[in-house]
Amino acid sequence: MRISITDIKQKKSKSEKIVVVTAYDYSTAKICDTSGIEMILVGDSAGMVMLGYDSTIPVTVDEMLVFCKGVVNGSKNSLIVADMPFGSYQSDLSLAFSNAIKFIKLGCSAIKVEGGRGVVPLVKHLTQNGIPVMGHIGLKPQTSPLWEGYKVQGKSCNTAVDLFLDALELEKAGAFSIVLEMVTSEIAEKISQGVSIPTIGIGSGNKCDGQVLVLHDLLGLYDVIKPKFAKRYAESYSLFSTAITNYISDVKSGGFPDPQHSFSMSKEELQNFENYLSSLKAGKKGDGEK
Repeated sequence: MRISITDIKQKKSKSEKIVVVTAYDYSTAKICDTSGIEMILVGDSAGMVMLGYDSTIPVTVDEMLVFCKGVVNGSKNSLIVADMPFGSYQSDLSLAFSNAIKFIKLGCSAIKVEGGRGVVPLVKHLTQNGIPVMGHIGLKPQTSPLWEGYKVQGKSCNTAVDLFLDALELEKAGAFSIVLEMVTSEIAEKISQGVSIPTIGIGSGNKCDGQVLVLHDLLGLYDVIKPKFAKRYAESYSLFSTAITNYISDVKSGGFPDPQHSFSMSKEELQNFENYLSSLKAGKKGDGEK
């Protein structure tokens, strides 16, 4: 049975840290799930990580549904949260509800939307209609680049107050959890203390109730992109690159596949086939003589 929203909320009261990973497909979701990851976020960062977009803005609902389906199929225990992509929830409550339902029917446990007090009516509407919602404040990848780029949030008293009020209002609206992205560690701690729902930090210090990292970041699958907040637990890019280079070399030299990685027929059946080929050659020769 999957971890429930209630299970996640209770972890805060027990002072138990929540571990979240952002993943996008069946294979990696299965690894995360069997490893004990409690929550998998199918982020719209899939547009950049999996499709090569320059930002998350072009990502569509249909694209997100494909990624979510893979993650749902690859997991049995983790709670699955689907990122609502840019444009799928901002303009109309009915449209937002319709899009959110698609993810829930697919097998996701909840959806995530970016924004503070501005999305409170949306959060209320969705939660009142039975859809669990995770909030997201601080750096908002869908819109922050349009205004100021990727900058740390909460560095001044005024911006800290805004973030704090955003968190309080999201909780009142019914959000079960809030992602704090690139928020100063001091303010992330104050927000975590000020709300009764779990906070999930990314680049926001270790006083949040949980942490989330993109799987590709923690596995070191990028050779250039290395966010300051992302600890690399492996250097998979170089590992994969070396493996592929060795594969190329083996194929070029004829070393792969070797007998260990090939299939054989019995000597008797091989002899029967060679006899068959010989009979064909004999038949062609006879036709030529006629």
